[in-house]
Amino acid sequence: MQEIAVQEKVIAKNILAEANQLTNPTNQLSRNWRDRIQDYTALTKPRIIVLLLITTAGAMWIASEGKVDLFLMFVTVLGGAIAAASANAINCLYDRDIDAKMERTSWRPLPSGRIAPRDALIFAIALAIISFTMLTAYANLLAACLAMSGIATYVGVYTIWLKRTSTQNIVIGGAAGAIPPLVGWAAVTGDLSWAAWVLFAIIFVWTPPHFWALALMIRDEYAKVGIPMLPVVKGAEVTANQILLYTLLLIPVSLLLVYPCNVMGLVYAVSAIALGCLFIYKAMQLLDQPNDRLVARSVFKYSILYLGLLCVAMGVDSLPIAHISSQQVITSWQSAIAAISS
Repeated sequence: MQEIAVQEKVIAKNILAEANQLTNPTNQLSRNWRDRIQDYTALTKPRIIVLLLITTAGAMWIASEGKVDLFLMFVTVLGGAIAAASANAINCLYDRDIDAKMERTSWRPLPSGRIAPRDALIFAIALAIISFTMLTAYANLLAACLAMSGIATYVGVYTIWLKRTSTQNIVIGGAAGAIPPLVGWAAVTGDLSWAAWVLFAIIFVWTPPHFWALALMIRDEYAKVGIPMLPVVKGAEVTANQILLYTLLLIPVSLLLVYPCNVMGLVYAVSAIALGCLFIYKAMQLLDQPNDRLVARSVFKYSILYLGLLCVAMGVDSLPIAHISSQQVITSWQSAIAAISS
């Protein structure tokens, strides 16, 4: 009995302490600010931004041949992240009506009423201005304009025009997600070479299988709000076929950096082929079981891993100790063939 009485006193004391914290104006203000920061952070969809930062950094590393200025990389990656945050915030603002109906997104700050639409718009515009100013001042005007074109493409082409009207929304709208490598390349070189556009093409081709795998996982929610994602309109089997088609295309597209661009070498080539083959294997598994959400989740997760490891391979290949160019490989093969022939 005494132990129970002691426990009750401890519980009562804890409840009283929590009540004092809640009613304390200083603690309440601190909690409000924390919640506010979390809400505005959620508005920017930070998990999506991380992938974009990887591709930006990878492009800068290649463009500088592994000798990138660290301050320039920091500023460019940060400026690109802020631009992506602006685009995501506008996307959340425009889609708040359908977000409110989807279980996966109903908790977001706008549909839940934690942030007012006007405040979200001001926040997004401020982010875009900060990004443009930062990139112009510390990188160059081309990089800044490319970042703004990314916002315009994501908001205008994908969010407003295609997302609610076409099954090709991810394919065409995916161009927005392929712009960060161009920003990174332009920041280093001040122009856009063919290699930069190959990086753009890699992300452009990677985007449909990545997002269609996600769409297969949550197709019921998309159907509920009338979003014409490919799995909703054409079905899981057609979507799985399209995913396989794009994964097959990824290998030759990714190898364009080796030949004819000649900016990547043997280490990258082997990595690109190996990663691409595993991606194809995952896509074939999905084709066998197109309605299995666990298999779709596996493809979705691997697509993220694929992109990350491909960028790592780019970085490793750029190191002087690892870089063996495609021309060196061709020369070695020619010498070997000549030696055998003689």
